[in-house]
Amino acid sequence: MVELKNIDYAIGGNQILQDVSLTVGGKETLAILGASGSGKSTILKVILGLAKPDRGEVMIQGQDISLVTYSELVDIRKKIGIVFQDGALFDSITVGENVGYYFMEHKNLSHEEVEPLVLEMLDTVGLKHTLDMMPDELSGGMRRRVAIARALIYKPSLILYDEPTTGLDPVAKDSILELIDKLKEEHNVASVIVTHDLDDAYQAADRFVVIRNGQVVWGGTRRQFAAQRDKMIAKYFCAPYKAVC
Repeated sequence: MVELKNIDYAIGGNQILQDVSLTVGGKETLAILGASGSGKSTILKVILGLAKPDRGEVMIQGQDISLVTYSELVDIRKKIGIVFQDGALFDSITVGENVGYYFMEHKNLSHEEVEPLVLEMLDTVGLKHTLDMMPDELSGGMRRRVAIARALIYKPSLILYDEPTTGLDPVAKDSILELIDKLKEEHNVASVIVTHDLDDAYQAADRFVVIRNGQVVWGGTRRQFAAQRDKMIAKYFCAPYKAVC
C-alpha cells in the first residue's frame, strides 16, 4: 500500500526526517511511535503529498507521487482517508453535512443524493442516529468516530490517524481502537496510527515503527518490540509497561 524509501525532509535548515524508510501492507495497521516533535506527524504529511521530501521516494500502491501531476495526486489522495487529532469537524453544520461535505461542496450533489452514502458511513461507525445533530452535541469519542465516517466517504484503501485517542476517556479510546480493527477486518482498510501511547499501539497495531529525532530507530512486531533491548526505547516506552517490556 505504502512504501517510503530513504526520505529526508528539512524546513529552514532544521532536519525533520532523515533517511526514513517504512512500508504499510494492505489490510495492515502500522503504529508510528515516538515522543512529541520526533517527526511522526510529518510522515503522514509526506504520505499525503503535503510535504515534499528533499530526497527519497514516496510510493502509494506502487506509484511514486513525486512524479505525478497535481490532478493525479488529488486522485491518489482519494484513496487515503485522514483523521485528525481533534476530529476537525465544522461546528456550524450538522454531522451529516460534515460527513458528506466534499460531495455537496465540490460535486454539486444535493443533500438527498448524498444522504444514503452518509448514512452508510455513519452506520459503519455506529452513529447513524446522529445525522441531524450538531458537533457540539457529541462527546469527544463520538466526534472522533464522525471524523472516521468522513474519512470513509471515498471508501479509501488507507486511513491515516494522527493521535486518534488523545484526550478521550478509556471507554471512548477503546471504541476508537476497536473501530480501527473493524475497518481492517471488514473493509480491508490499511491504517497508519501516529501515537505516543503504547496502549493504543498494543491494542490496534500489527507492526510498530519507532521514530526518534526524525529517524527510524526500530521496527517490528509487538512480540519483537517486547523483546528488544534498546535502552532509549525502553526508557521512553517501557517504564510504565514492565509487564510487556
